[in-house]
Amino acid sequence: MRIKDFKLERYFAEHEFTAKYLLSSSDCEGYSLQSILQQASPTELGIWENLKLGYTESKGHPLLRQAILQYYFINDIEQVVVASPGELNFITMNVLLSPNDHVLVVSPAYQSLSEVVVSLGCEISYWQPDPTKWEFDVSTLATLFQPNTRLIILNFPHNPTGAYLNRQQLDEIVNLARQQQAWIFSDEMYRKLMISQIPELPPISDIYEKGISLWGTSKTFGMAGLRIGWLVTQDKEFLNEVVAFKDYLSICSSAPSEILAMIALNHPDSFIQPNINKIKANIELFSAFIQNHNKLFHFIPPKAGSVAFVKINTPEPTLDFSNRLVKKTGIMTVPAEMFDYPGKFLRIGFGRNNFPEVLKKLDNYLNETH
Repeated sequence: MRIKDFKLERYFAEHEFTAKYLLSSSDCEGYSLQSILQQASPTELGIWENLKLGYTESKGHPLLRQAILQYYFINDIEQVVVASPGELNFITMNVLLSPNDHVLVVSPAYQSLSEVVVSLGCEISYWQPDPTKWEFDVSTLATLFQPNTRLIILNFPHNPTGAYLNRQQLDEIVNLARQQQAWIFSDEMYRKLMISQIPELPPISDIYEKGISLWGTSKTFGMAGLRIGWLVTQDKEFLNEVVAFKDYLSICSSAPSEILAMIALNHPDSFIQPNINKIKANIELFSAFIQNHNKLFHFIPPKAGSVAFVKINTPEPTLDFSNRLVKKTGIMTVPAEMFDYPGKFLRIGFGRNNFPEVLKKLDNYLNETH
């Protein structure tokens, strides 16, 4: 199997740990180990303190899978598999797809959602939003179906635009998939980051028999370093194939990461709401910033999640703008080129504590150069 370089991750590898300011991170500020353990119950703390660093169960620690089920109607831990989110995406595509299959995928999107599909030799069609308001039209999706459509790949809250669906739209997608007997793989990594009054969608695994939900600790819980994610689905046979494939990759998850993830899932109010408050406050700051630079930027606030895709009116490609910005100011941004998306856009992330400081630095730079 040959696969293209992951543009976004290679770009982050170049700048993420050398740039002084990160303005495009999709995750929320990472919580410290101490702050996580402070939330632990006496029982959870005992599990942590007596932890042995041996192999863990391939499907994930039973207590972690039980904690995950709090967020789903499904109540059987055998319908949950734990691994890193990227690994689970990779495995899912390899388990479900063959070269003759057709796949529908949201676009723009995190590259792995489409690139693994392409590397498997599948035909792919992209479901794109209206860029004037970042809204996806289900009637457009319906026109993309083919007789051999095997899989629909969703991502809501959407990275990078911050778009979201309503329940009627999601139900329409499920009906389309059911008529085709197609699977739905739903990347729900930004789940629970509800920053507007829009009702929260259910996970796809709760409402569709061939729905596969992906979630994890990286975005919502501010714990990207744990590298813990999970799949939930009604189809146990599919999950058995996932576990068998996983034997060739990580085999099992990190024992400390599983316990820390369990603690976070059992105490969500201590982790999720602070992130929501932070995102909302940073969006307000950015909206005020845009008023002072409205000739350069056009901002459509995200409906959910922690990121937005902001149009920039610059004569140069956005990749050149981003490279110049990080060189001159130490501010890293992610340009549209990292998503293979036409037009001039920057992804902006609202989940970091130093966002106000970065915005002041950017404001000073733009006032000097524009």
